[in-house]
Amino acid sequence: MLSLARRPLSAAVPAGNLLGIHLFQCPDAVGIVAKLSECIASRGGNIHSVDVFVPDDRPVFYSRSEFTYNPRLWPPTSSTCQTASMHNDPPYECLTLTPNTRLPSSLRSRSAESVPNAYTLLGKRTFSDHCLFDLLHRWQEGRLPVDINCVISNHDRPTDNHVRRFLQRHEIPYHYLPMTTGNKREKEILQLIEGTDFAVLARYMQVMSESFIKAYGKDIINIHHGLLPSFKGGSPSRQAFNAGVKLIGATSHFVTPELDAGPIIEQMVERVSHRDTLQSFVVKSENLEKQCLAEAIKSYCELRVLPYELMKTVVF
Repeated sequence: MLSLARRPLSAAVPAGNLLGIHLFQCPDAVGIVAKLSECIASRGGNIHSVDVFVPDDRPVFYSRSEFTYNPRLWPPTSSTCQTASMHNDPPYECLTLTPNTRLPSSLRSRSAESVPNAYTLLGKRTFSDHCLFDLLHRWQEGRLPVDINCVISNHDRPTDNHVRRFLQRHEIPYHYLPMTTGNKREKEILQLIEGTDFAVLARYMQVMSESFIKAYGKDIINIHHGLLPSFKGGSPSRQAFNAGVKLIGATSHFVTPELDAGPIIEQMVERVSHRDTLQSFVVKSENLEKQCLAEAIKSYCELRVLPYELMKTVVF
């Protein structure tokens, strides 16, 4: 569950009302926006914003609407709001209350007390803490609408480590699961993350198996560098620095069985030059990774991400 209370709306949410978010995807047709607006208004909903996208080469309609509504007039048990003439099909259910995050058409209501639960997998190398620590600080400051249920790592950080101290202060469990080539502890991870809404790989240097992805059954978000041209193996930043690259970047995407090939949520780039030292080069690269991952998680939690074609996303 998610709260957008920290994020300013075009108008304040009236006392006793909730913020509703409606994501919609269907074949394109004339009058869809009007019928969606009528559908929301018929239940007393007050629209604050609407984003629409129709591709140039495909007759497919995508939209995201934010509105406030009174839950007494539109209770969660009320499953539909009918728009009989939107298509030639039988009456189309334009607003369906469902907890499934990635259904093409659904209504999600959010109260100020509810946020989605996430777990984080943290990589082995201590210098990769930058993404996790940035997420923890954003969460602490109320800039990231998510609850972090636990952190799982294949590296046993000492109790006086800055990450461990932060987690202890905020009573977030830290699970150390040492791994080998033949045992990635995936069954134990699945037990630890049961009940979470999605997962984040904060520089987790392990490939999740296809069976793990299917067993978890929910979205997993990953972050990796986008050094150009590509540099594989150990110390990619040093390789790129020694090669004199002029552009670096970061990519955040959904995890699929194919390595680093899932639908992209967010990308960021920055120029570097001959004036950069290896240290400033690494700092710029890590800053991009932190910003890119945080922005992807924020967009995901604010229900701004829709699947588009097989390997693309619409991010409102």
